[in-house]
Amino acid sequence: MRLAEIQKYDTTGRSLPLVEEFYSIQGEGFNTGKAAYFIRIGGCDIGCSWCDSRYSWNPDLHPLVTVENIIKNVLDSGADSVVVTGGEPLMWNLDFICKRLKENKIATFIETSGAYPLSGDWDWICLSPKRNSPPEDEILSIANELKVIIEDQVDFIWAEKYRNLVSNGCRLYLQPEWSRFESIIPDIVEYIKKNTYWNISLQVHKYMHIP
Repeated sequence: MRLAEIQKYDTTGRSLPLVEEFYSIQGEGFNTGKAAYFIRIGGCDIGCSWCDSRYSWNPDLHPLVTVENIIKNVLDSGADSVVVTGGEPLMWNLDFICKRLKENKIATFIETSGAYPLSGDWDWICLSPKRNSPPEDEILSIANELKVIIEDQVDFIWAEKYRNLVSNGCRLYLQPEWSRFESIIPDIVEYIKKNTYWNISLQVHKYMHIP
């Protein structure tokens, strides 16, 4: 699904195809261990073979929910930060949801491949680029965190390509693809020992058996 096909949805961003929402602990990257309210938005055409949220790919399977209802749930949870994820959340206009979160003094985080133009006002942008759908140039200079999923040796080359395109202050993470953890983690460890500007990101929420 590309931008032209999204027009049947609410392009103002006042309603979004909501897959799920929940209050939990961030389990990956720089913000691991921090409490946050997660908003998973439906829709993704990138199609990673190892994706662990394929159920989110088709936005037609998920109800359009008003941002006002989502904001109410965030406030009721007591959370002080929100992570917007997907799917690929930047398929949608996220200006309005960020505006309403900011009005309520809620910090805004996004997890994105960067394959679509940026919308929204973000306190933290985690960019996780994918080989089959490279990120937009505009997001590279402002990403706070670069998180590259490592499935095989080719992904190290991909990671270095984007390390050289993000800003000097961007935090750098290599994360083992979950289903290949045992076989790929030794390679990641050795790679980071030789290239110490990288850090390891682990999906600790899966070890804790939480969403």
